[in-house]
Order: sequence, then structure tokens, then C-alpha cells
Amino acid sequence: MDDWKNSRVTNSTRKGRHRLKALTMAASSSPRFFFAVTLLLLLTVSSVKLPFHPRDLLPLLPRQVSWPLLNSLNSAVDLLPSYIGAASLKNDAVEWKGACFYENKAWLELNNKSGSEFGGGTLHIKVDKAHSWTCMDIYVFVTPYRVTWDWYFVSREHTMEFKEWEGKAEYEYVRRKGVSIFLMEAGMLGTLRALWDVFPLFTNTGWGENSNIAFLEKHMGANFYARPEPWVTNITTDEIHSGDLLAISKIRGRWGGFETLEKWVSGAYAGHTAVCLRDSEGKLWVGESGNENEKGEDVIAILPWEEWWEFEQTKDDSNPQIALLPLHPDYRARFNNTAAWEYARSMDGKPYGYHNLIFSWIDTISGNYPPPLDAHLVASVMTVWSKIQPDYAANMWNEALNKRLGTEGLDLPDVLVEVEKRGSSFDELLAVPEQDDWIYSDGKSTSCIAFILEMYKEAGLFDPISSSIQVTEFTIKDAYILKFFENNASRLPKWCNDNDDVKLPYCQILGKYRMELPGYNTMEPYPHMNEHCPSLPPKYHRPSNC
Repeated sequence: MDDWKNSRVTNSTRKGRHRLKALTMAASSSPRFFFAVTLLLLLTVSSVKLPFHPRDLLPLLPRQVSWPLLNSLNSAVDLLPSYIGAASLKNDAVEWKGACFYENKAWLELNNKSGSEFGGGTLHIKVDKAHSWTCMDIYVFVTPYRVTWDWYFVSREHTMEFKEWEGKAEYEYVRRKGVSIFLMEAGMLGTLRALWDVFPLFTNTGWGENSNIAFLEKHMGANFYARPEPWVTNITTDEIHSGDLLAISKIRGRWGGFETLEKWVSGAYAGHTAVCLRDSEGKLWVGESGNENEKGEDVIAILPWEEWWEFEQTKDDSNPQIALLPLHPDYRARFNNTAAWEYARSMDGKPYGYHNLIFSWIDTISGNYPPPLDAHLVASVMTVWSKIQPDYAANMWNEALNKRLGTEGLDLPDVLVEVEKRGSSFDELLAVPEQDDWIYSDGKSTSCIAFILEMYKEAGLFDPISSSIQVTEFTIKDAYILKFFENNASRLPKWCNDNDDVKLPYCQILGKYRMELPGYNTMEPYPHMNEHCPSLPPKYHRPSNC
């Protein structure tokens, strides 16, 4: 982040505030939508600028040559997609100058071609006066409930159809605020290629599922071998115990797309987790951080096994693949069930741990960003979202960045300035380890795996080094490679992998594809574990004692 040092940081921040002051979006959108688009923007803001400009040739050069030059030619703000305005039902159309077409305007009309309760709408976009016959403009269209995109190559009026609004909330929002329009000024083929690769990941279709599988095969070297049917195990729960871990991999829909990108950047072969607990009467429960409540909020929940298991089999449309990871008998004997339940009850109903989610991934200055990502682009996307969704931005990173600085209430531009005042850099700030005892505005912040590992700490599994373990620094991969789990196949439940000719060292209980967990059950915990570990694909090399 040397580009941002000294006065350039202040100038860049001021420029960012000026360019983005008009960025607005309605009240809240789904956290799933927020995470998906955040990661999607990270993949798309780094593309080529305009045709026939010398710097457009830089991405064709080796990365070691091109990226230092690109970062020297552009500040983070220069790489951001530009907010054009909102096409609404008002009489005046929104007008702007594009990167390719210099005269453009857009307006929105509501209709009910679908015959649904709230109908849909048509977004009209008229583009004209292209500066070159080879150029095109690429746009992203956003409401708090959806994101879609299109590109325009020909001067004429184009339309974007919204067949059906997602219920009354989106209808009321669009009626009042319209559809927000962003211009991908980095446009042309680089952005188009990235969009084509990424957008299908979030669709709840067979195409989306195949896209997720293809992405993981290509970028991680993952394998997806089909298991023999039936793909659901006939479980007898008397062989499931407190502390047994549930590793979950979702491969379609919004969560599937987000998990795919999470797996890619972290090296984890699962994207979600839950934990089993038995109460004093022997009843089996599942503890889960990230369970959606009746209000659509992702919270920590303690659910009866029967309710959780039925949902995963019949209602979870993300096509989950699930494996049970039983604790080793020695660790099961050490597991303090009373302390585990006390911790679980203290967290029940609290919000999912958004505050520190990305910081379990980022441990180093440069060793956690698969190309084309880097800390520069993370700052860019944070800036976008700080303007689009200030409440989520505060929830996702503002408080966490303030914790790392020992400050309170600074927004992102002020954080950037403060970092430079201290002679540090933003990439160094991102790599500061999270602390388990940090208390955020809504309490302790625990992601799905941090909730489980904090329970393990309370239950005594990390003793005697518990005080030197920060579980909020652990990814899902960091958790399943811990040497806490059963290593003797003869002690696994009788129904474990019963229908599969490949005998895994854990029990896959749901899913068409055989779950791989490379490095499973191989690493003894050590002080300050996972605080400074790189995670670059496709090999995800991990130095000892990082």
C-alpha cells in the first residue's frame, strides 16, 4: 500500500468522498446478498480500463510486472465502479456520461407481465454517442434484494426486465427509490470475463451448481466424485456425542456462491459448520452460528437435532453436503459438557459474527490474496460498501478496524488517514490478529466456526494453552485439521459411510458428492496458532507454526 502513503492517502480519501457522495441504497438487504456482492466486487474491480489506452496492455504482461505498474497508475478510488444514480418512477430520467457512450439516460416503469401479486418492472437504458466503434459499457443494476448486470455495444434504447419483485418489500423500495445503476469503468473484456465467471455462482439453478463445481475444480483443484445412492444416511443418533463437529458444503444459490469464494480464498473444503450437543437428559441438539430466524436474520441458534436434520434434508435449497466429524475418545472425555452448554446458552439468539469474518482469512500482508485480489482492492470494495450500505459496512469491518487501531467511531476514510499518520499501511492493519475477548456493539462476534471453537475452549479442549489461542483467527480448514477427531475407523458409528465403497475417516451423512477434507485431523494445537498463516491457491502452503 505504498501508493497511499503521506499526502496521497488524504488526497485519495478526499477524492473518494467526492466521487461517491451520491452513493445511496435503501435500508437493509440480506447479509447473504451483501457478502456475495462484496466478494463479487473484489473479483471485478481490478479489470482493464478503456480500449486503446497504453495501460490496457498491462494486464497482458506477467503479474509481477503489470500489478506494480497498475497500482502506481491508479489509486484505490480510481478502480471503483461509479455510481450513476437511481432510475426511478419520477418524470426525470437519470442522465450521465459513460466510459464508452457519452450520452446515456435511464428510466423505470412498473408492470405486471408476470401476473404476480406485486408485479415486476422494465428498466429502459438509452445509450448514444460512442467514442469508439469497438468500445462497450458494462453496468451493474442493484436493489437491496438483487444484483444483475448487462453490457451495451450498440447505440439504441435497451431494456432490462425484472419479471417479478421479491415480495412487497422490494416492490415498495423500487417504487420509492428506484433501481441503482453502477458503471464498471474498468469495463470491456476483463470485467465481462470476471462477471461471466462469478455471477452464475449465486444462482439457485443447476447451471449455478455446475458453475460452483467448475470454479472449485479449476481454482482449488477440488474433486467432486459422485457417491452411490442413497445420498442420505440412515442415522441412529445414539452414536452422536457432544462436541462432534458437522462440516457443511453448500454448492448452489446465494450461500453456495459465497461459500465457493470463501473456500477459494481460505483453502477450506467446507463452507459452514455446526456442532452437536447432548443435554442432561440425553436429548441431542445442534448449535449453529448462521441460522436464519423468522425475521430473515442470521443468528446463533440451538435447535433440536430432528428439526435441524429435517431442514437440511428437505428444505435447504443450497444442496448441502454434510459430514459428521466425531471427537476422539480422549477429547470426548475431556469435553466439559456443562461448560459447553453454559457458553452455548449465553450466545443463543445473538447475531452471527460478521465483525471478524474476513479477518480469520487475512493473516498476512500479501500471502492471503489469490490474484487478482490484494489489500488495495479490499480497501476499494470496503469504500464502495461503506457508501452503499453504511450499516453493514460498520458491522463488517469498521468496528473491527477501530479495534485494531485502539480507536472508536472512525469511518473507513478516517481509518485510512489514521493508519498513514502512524506510519503504517492498510495491509498491515488488516493482518493484525483478532482477539477473542473483543466486545463489539452487539456483543462477542463469532462466525460459524469461531462459535464452535470458542465452545471447545470453554469445554477444555485447548487446555493448557487456551489463553494463547484466538479462535476468531481460525478458518474452517484450520478447525478440521486440528488433531481432535477420531482416528480409528473401527470406532466410527456403524452406519458411517455404510453405502459408500470409499471409506472416509469421518462420516458423510448427506450429499451427492464425496466430501474431501485435505489435512483432516493432522495438527496438534500450539500457542498463537493460525495468526500469521498464508493461504494462496492452489496448494495453500502452510509454514510450520504460523
